[in-house]
Amino acid sequence: MRVGIAGFGIVGRRRFEHINEHQDLQTVAVCDRVFDGTGKLEDGTNYYDNYRAMLDAENLDILFVCLTNNIAPEVTIAGLESNLHVFCEKPPGRDVRDIEKVMEVESLYPDLKLMYGFNHRYHDSVQDALHIIKSAKLGKIINLRGIYGKAKIITFNQDDWRTRREIAGGGVLLDQGIHMVDLMRFFAGEFTEINSFISNDFWKYDVEDNAYALMKTQDGIIGILHSSATQWRHRFSLDINLEKGSINLGGILSGSKSYGAETMSVVWANHDNDNGDPKEQTTKYNKDPSWSAEIAIFAESVRNGESIKSCGSKDALLTMKLVYEIYMADKKWQEKFNIR
Repeated sequence: MRVGIAGFGIVGRRRFEHINEHQDLQTVAVCDRVFDGTGKLEDGTNYYDNYRAMLDAENLDILFVCLTNNIAPEVTIAGLESNLHVFCEKPPGRDVRDIEKVMEVESLYPDLKLMYGFNHRYHDSVQDALHIIKSAKLGKIINLRGIYGKAKIITFNQDDWRTRREIAGGGVLLDQGIHMVDLMRFFAGEFTEINSFISNDFWKYDVEDNAYALMKTQDGIIGILHSSATQWRHRFSLDINLEKGSINLGGILSGSKSYGAETMSVVWANHDNDNGDPKEQTTKYNKDPSWSAEIAIFAESVRNGESIKSCGSKDALLTMKLVYEIYMADKKWQEKFNIR
C-alpha cells in the first residue's frame, strides 16, 4: 500500500522509518514546508512543499499526518476526502470541535480507516500492565496516580509553536500530558467528576506549564494527574493501586532517552503479614516496539477492512474531551482563555 507522509519533522521521519519496515507499506511521498518545491529524497521518495501538491500528484492509499495541531484536522479531512485511510498523530487538533469536525467527515466515508497516534498504549510495559489488570489477579482498581513531566515547553530545538495558543491549542497537558490522560482512560474507563488547577506561572506563555487534576469515575476509581513543564528531571510514572496489589509503570522509552529505563513493578499485597513491605517484582524493558506495533495494527485494519479497535476517532474524542474538562474545571483558567 502506497503511503504519503504530511509533515517530515522529527515525528514524520520516525514514522517514515517504521512504515518502511512493514511488508505491506511503502512510503512513496512526503511533504513539508522546509522543502523547496518538489523533488526526490536520496532513496527516491518524492517530496513536496505542501500537502495539496502531494495529494494531487500522488496515487496514495494511506496518509500519515504529522503536523502541528492547528493544521492536522484540516489535512486529516483532506485525506479522507481524497479517499485515503488516515493515521494522524495526537492530539487530533487544538480543541474538541476540531476532532468533531473530522468525525463529521469520517462518517461520510465508512469504508475508510482513521486512527490516532496514542503511541504509549503500545509500549510493552503498558500492555503487560493491562494484561494483569484484565486477569483480575490483583482485583479491581482503587486509584491511579500519574506524573508526566519535562523541563520546558519548547523541546527538540524546534520553533516556539508549542507556546502559541493559536497553533497549539494548549500547553503541556494537551501536548504531552494527553498521553497520561489517555492511559488513565485506557485502564480505568471514563472519569465523570473532575477538579483541577491549571497554571502558567513559571514560563508565562499563554498556554499552561502545569496541570493538576483530581478525577473520579462513576465506579469510584480515583485518578490523580500532574502534567508538568517544570519537572526539571524528565519523569514518567503511573501508579495503579488495586485491591490485592499495585502496578507501577516507571520511565518510558522515548526518542530523547531522557525518561530513564522503562520498568513495570508489581507488588503483591499480603494484608496480614507483609508489614508494609510486600513481595515486589520489577521488569525492565530494553526495546520500544510501540511505533511498529501501532503501524502494524493500522495496516492490518486497512488490509482486512476491520474496524479500528483502539485509538480510533471515538477514543481520540473522549481523550480530548477529558483534557478540556480538566481545563474547564479550573474556572479561573477557563475564563482567562475563554475555553469552551
